[in-house]
Amino acid sequence: MQYRFPDNFWWGSASSAAQTEGAALRDGKAPTNWDHWFKTQPNRFFNQVGPEDTSTFYDRFRDDIQLMKKIGHNSFRTSISWARLIPDGNGEVNQTAVDFYNALFDELVENGIEPFITLFHFDMPFSMQEKGGWENREVIDAFAQYAETCFKLFGHKVKYWFTFNEPIVPVEGGYLYDFHYPNVVDFRRAATVAYHTMLAHAKAVKHYRDLNLDGQIGIVLNLTPSYPRSQNPADLKAANIADLLFNRSFLDPAVKGEYPQALVDLLRQHDQLPDCTPEDAVLLQGGKVDILGVNYYMPRRVKARENAVNPDSPFMPEWFFDPYEMPGRKMNPHRGWEIYEKGIYDILTNLKDNYGNLPCYISENGMGVEGENRFLEDGQINDQYRIEFVREHLRWLHKGISEGANCLGYHMWTFIDNWSWSNAYKNRYGFVQLDLETQTRTIKKSGEWYAEVSKNNGF
Repeated sequence: MQYRFPDNFWWGSASSAAQTEGAALRDGKAPTNWDHWFKTQPNRFFNQVGPEDTSTFYDRFRDDIQLMKKIGHNSFRTSISWARLIPDGNGEVNQTAVDFYNALFDELVENGIEPFITLFHFDMPFSMQEKGGWENREVIDAFAQYAETCFKLFGHKVKYWFTFNEPIVPVEGGYLYDFHYPNVVDFRRAATVAYHTMLAHAKAVKHYRDLNLDGQIGIVLNLTPSYPRSQNPADLKAANIADLLFNRSFLDPAVKGEYPQALVDLLRQHDQLPDCTPEDAVLLQGGKVDILGVNYYMPRRVKARENAVNPDSPFMPEWFFDPYEMPGRKMNPHRGWEIYEKGIYDILTNLKDNYGNLPCYISENGMGVEGENRFLEDGQINDQYRIEFVREHLRWLHKGISEGANCLGYHMWTFIDNWSWSNAYKNRYGFVQLDLETQTRTIKKSGEWYAEVSKNNGF
């Protein structure tokens, strides 16, 4: 069967400043939460590889953009480093950073690659983190100023802006599950961080609209469908609460401008609501997005809890459900994640049926593999498993679009194998292989395949 995608479909990939630029403390860039954490606890990072060098995009972006062109990109998402552009988080703009980002955006546009730019991809300037990060409303205002600065500097070149990437991840990692700095376990503080992030998003959206720029502003959310083990009411309730906490907590305010009442009721019942003001509600209403980026990697499967909650344990999402391992599920054996391609269709259907079918695109989808060098053949990584992964997801994406879903593109994570937070280079995701020692780039089989898909606008 032929799978053809709509005209002007976006084919590309996604990455972020902190994961690719390197030059972490060069040319006026201030430390981020990641630079600080790596300095204080390098043992928390795989093979003790920190954000200092990563894939040297800061120095090699021109060559890398030629590679993007070679593998069929007409669009590419990355982020601006807040700590590079405004080293104190608030105040003086670093002109060297302005020059770098101008050169980067010019180079992309000149090569026919539309820049999609994220303002915040997990990298908080450490000066802002020291003030309490997203727990502090002062940081919301600093972010809004940073956003406005970006729009004024680059808004005539960049037409697609995204305030946050996966805003739930710093909440989960930093304030619930101990896999991001500041390694706090406290649900109420987590809820405050989540809420303040959406207020920061709404302020940035307001600044963007006030400037009357010719473009669109959105947010990138990792939407992970919550599937119940069975149709038993207890399992259905567990899945619904997981969906409220992990998906709708950001999707509803971003698209509808308000929080689901069921989520508010749940948090109020357990005394976990953040402090809110009446002005906040007005602000959130004005923060509805023009476009939504959807990151999808794997499903979340849940069942009703099997044991009573320990009343002395910290309040956690897992008070309401247990993870469920479905027999016969398809696995990525190299990463331990379930592969469920239909999830991408279910997300699009939900957006179409329940969220006004707003314009969206798949902003990340990908397959991480550890020890990928074992698939080297004649100097090239033969990642047939990645080709199959992308192809099967694109089939379900095509079905969603053919049924009316308003999906405009597909970006894979990621372009070149990049540094992945505390996992560093453990799992490789790129279309292009990176040799860490020499920084040599080599296109994988999947990169060649993707170039064909892009050229033919389908397969």
